[in-house]
Amino acid sequence: ATKTLTGRKADDNVTVFEEYKYGALKKGVFNVLIEIKKIQRLPVVNFAAGGIATPADAAIMMQLGSDGVFVGSGIFKSDNPKKRAKAIVEAVANYDKPEIIVEVSKNLGEAMPGLEIGSIPKEQLLQERGW
Repeated sequence: ATKTLTGRKADDNVTVFEEYKYGALKKGVFNVLIEIKKIQRLPVVNFAAGGIATPADAAIMMQLGSDGVFVGSGIFKSDNPKKRAKAIVEAVANYDKPEIIVEVSKNLGEAMPGLEIGSIPKEQLLQERGW
């Protein structure tokens, strides 16, 4: 079938974007719309980052609707990074199973130490940088 595509006539076999044919793109868009309707949200990865230092932190972010949890210093500045990383992965995968969250949270050692905002010198605050 011939369709108008950005002011041009195009049938399903016309290449419209690199190696993609118009028909394939049309089908792909339709499949994305079906997925959006099914899951009732946009299929866009929303990574939560910042302040994630425990399995419970990660599980809470997933319960709030995040599609993933990005953890950096929350793992690497802890007492046992390897064990904490494994526990956080388990917590993300099982965020709706509190018994697993409890189990993987045991014997992890100290989490990344926090920093009191009032102890940061004004010139080191992000909002004070720039012009």
